[in-house]
Amino acid sequence: MAEAQAHFHRSIRLKATRNRSQEARPRPEREHEAPPQPKRQLVRREGALPAEKLPLILEVAPNADYALLDSGDGRKLEQYGPYRIVRPEGQAIWRPALPDKEWSRADAIFTGNTDEEGIGRWHFPRNPLGETWPMKHDGIDYLGRFTSFRHVGVFPEQASHWDHMAGLIENARRPVKVLNLFGYTGLASLVAARAGAEVTHVDASKKAIGWARENQEVARLTSKPIRWIVEDAMKFAEREERRGSRYDIILFDPPAYGRGPKGEVWQLFEHLPALADICRSILTPKPLAVVLTAYSIRASFFAIHALMRDTFAGMGGTVESGELIIREQSAGRALSTSLFSRWVAR
Repeated sequence: MAEAQAHFHRSIRLKATRNRSQEARPRPEREHEAPPQPKRQLVRREGALPAEKLPLILEVAPNADYALLDSGDGRKLEQYGPYRIVRPEGQAIWRPALPDKEWSRADAIFTGNTDEEGIGRWHFPRNPLGETWPMKHDGIDYLGRFTSFRHVGVFPEQASHWDHMAGLIENARRPVKVLNLFGYTGLASLVAARAGAEVTHVDASKKAIGWARENQEVARLTSKPIRWIVEDAMKFAEREERRGSRYDIILFDPPAYGRGPKGEVWQLFEHLPALADICRSILTPKPLAVVLTAYSIRASFFAIHALMRDTFAGMGGTVESGELIIREQSAGRALSTSLFSRWVAR
C-alpha cells in the first residue's frame, strides 16, 4: 500500500478539457463579464478528520454499451453503441495493441486542434453520420453526440460513481434529494431519478440543459422529479445556502476553467475550496455523500483528498479518493481519466 501511495503521489494528471461553458456558447466579450464577487471567508473546520481510504481505483470494464477497444500513440479507439470512434488521448503514451486495420474501421474520427481546449471537427470515413445517435447505460436510453470539443455527451468512466450513488439512494429507504452541479447532459441525474431521488440538475450552458432534457425524454423518465436549472454553479449553491435548501447527495464535477451564463469566471484551484465548503453547508442533517471529480488538472489526487477531509472535519464518515479508470479491451491496460474524492457518511 505504501508503495502504491508513493506512486500515485508522484503522478501528474492531464486530461482533455471538460469545459461545458465553452463547448456550448461563445466566450462573452470582456465588457460583459460579471463583476468579481466578494471572496468567501473560509475557516478551517474543527473536529476530527474523517477516516480515509486511498488510493481507490474505480474501474469501468468493457460492456455491451461502451468499450475502450484499444489505445496508444496519443489516441483511443472506443465503441459507443453501434459506432467505433477515434479521439485524441494524451495519456496513451504506449503503442496500440490492435493492428491498423482495426483502427481503420472507425466510423468517426476527431480531427483538428488537439490542444486541451481546441475546437476541431469530426471526420466520417465510412458513412456520413448525424449529430446524435441512440445509446444506453444500464438500461437507460440517451443520445450520444458529436461535439466540436471532441466530447460525445457522456463520460463512461463516471459509471462507477453512478452505481455507487444509486445504491445509496435505494438503500436509504427514505426520500433522498440529489444536487448535480456542472451536470452536463444529465446521465447522473437520470440514474439518480430512476433510483428514486428528487434531483436538481444545474449547468451554466443552456444548450447542455436542452440536451439533458432531451435525454430525459429519450429515457422515458419524464415523470421523474428533475429540476433543470441554467445557472452558474457557484451562484446557485450560494443562493441555496441563503434559502436554507438542503440535499442528501451532492455531485460536483467542475472543469479546470469555465464561464457562467453572465460571464462568471471559474478557476478550479481558486474557487474549489469555497464551493466544497458551501456543499457541506447545504447538506441535510443526515446526508449520504458528496462526490467531487476533477478533470483537466495537473495534480495528485492527494490535493483534493486533503481538501475534502478538511472540509468534512467533525462529520465522521470516510473520504475515499483516487482515480477513475477505463480498462482497455485489447491489452487490458488501464487508462486514467480523472481524479476523484468523495465523502461518504458511514
